[in-house]
Amino acid sequence: MQRIEQHACFGGTQEVWQHPSSTLDCQMRFGVYLPPQAARGPCPVLYWLSGLTCTEQNFITKAGAQRYAAEHGLVLVAPDTSPRGSDVPDQEDAWDLGQGAGFYLNATREPWSRHYRMHDYVVDELPALVDAHFPTTTARGISGHSMGGHGALVIALRNPGRYRSVSAFSPIVAPSRVPWGRQAFDAYLGDDEAAWKQWDACELLRDADERLPLLVDQGDADEFLQRELRPDLLRDACEAAGHPLTLRMQPGYDHSYYFIASFIGDHLAHHAAALK
Repeated sequence: MQRIEQHACFGGTQEVWQHPSSTLDCQMRFGVYLPPQAARGPCPVLYWLSGLTCTEQNFITKAGAQRYAAEHGLVLVAPDTSPRGSDVPDQEDAWDLGQGAGFYLNATREPWSRHYRMHDYVVDELPALVDAHFPTTTARGISGHSMGGHGALVIALRNPGRYRSVSAFSPIVAPSRVPWGRQAFDAYLGDDEAAWKQWDACELLRDADERLPLLVDQGDADEFLQRELRPDLLRDACEAAGHPLTLRMQPGYDHSYYFIASFIGDHLAHHAAALK
């Protein structure tokens, strides 16, 4: 791995690292915040998954999470949203498909299947690198925004026992039923909609064995609320499955990082309580 950024921040350090990924067959970057407590020993880790069009930079520069991570002694890891590079397939006429829109799944359809395996990268390869290079414990949480909120919910539900906490901002909760998800699933997975269910949080809740409490914040002025996000479907799925959910509709907030920055402290406190 190669460190390409390092900045002092709230008594710790915000870093960006680059490495060759065997899972994605390309160079990848991720941000890692090391709180001041990491200088004295291993700390729990919170993984953050960003949304459409984002890179590792959006969260580390806009969310203001480092302040709270320093208070709670949490390592923050923020990967890129998808594989990158000139030989990685892309959809140049669509900002919501291809590079910047990996959807945190394992693609099975060409030409995407060689590189677009973000689920395995986030679940297996990235934590192995983080644990080998940084002072971390085995306690992990996962969170994200929009497409990344979808990724956080799905990854937690698909991997019981791996994470101790999960939360999301404005997640795509039922991608099989909304335009963003259907476009991505058709491209990456093919037209067999039965296969889509394993990447849909509302579908996965039906058979979830683990009852990891979900914390979800959603702005009621979000421009994508009714067309793409549909938190009502998550509420219905959790009620039907008896799954614990705290869904907070925040008046006046939109889909931006102004919204995330306003409530990120609550989310880090939620994770810290579970991870410690």
